[in-house]
Amino acid sequence: QVQLVESGGGSVQAGGSLRLSCTASGRTGDSDTMGWFRQAPGKEREFVAVISWNGRTTNYADAVKGRVTISRDNAKNTIYLQMNSLKPEDTAVYYCAAHHRGATWTTPSEYDYWGQGTQVTVSS
Repeated sequence: QVQLVESGGGSVQAGGSLRLSCTASGRTGDSDTMGWFRQAPGKEREFVAVISWNGRTTNYADAVKGRVTISRDNAKNTIYLQMNSLKPEDTAVYYCAAHHRGATWTTPSEYDYWGQGTQVTVSS
């Protein structure tokens, strides 16, 4: 089992920035792909960003491309999501997710492990 704990959420005004963190513990491994997803009230969970185990491959949802950067520090078993130029439509609960199979999938159902989520609220 892998446990994921997110932090860094909060409330900001439009145009502001936040940095989310997610630390993994338990049965972590070198092939762990990790990603960020979000879910707004009344909407399905959607992909935000993903990073390969070695950090060389990243992928972003079109809605956040150019405003968000995903990174990881394997020595700390932690990934980060730097979010800039935030918009009210970015308001959601942000979840960290992981799987052991190496591919940088963007579909929530492909991920085996999930954090509890952290709230991000962007006001206009």
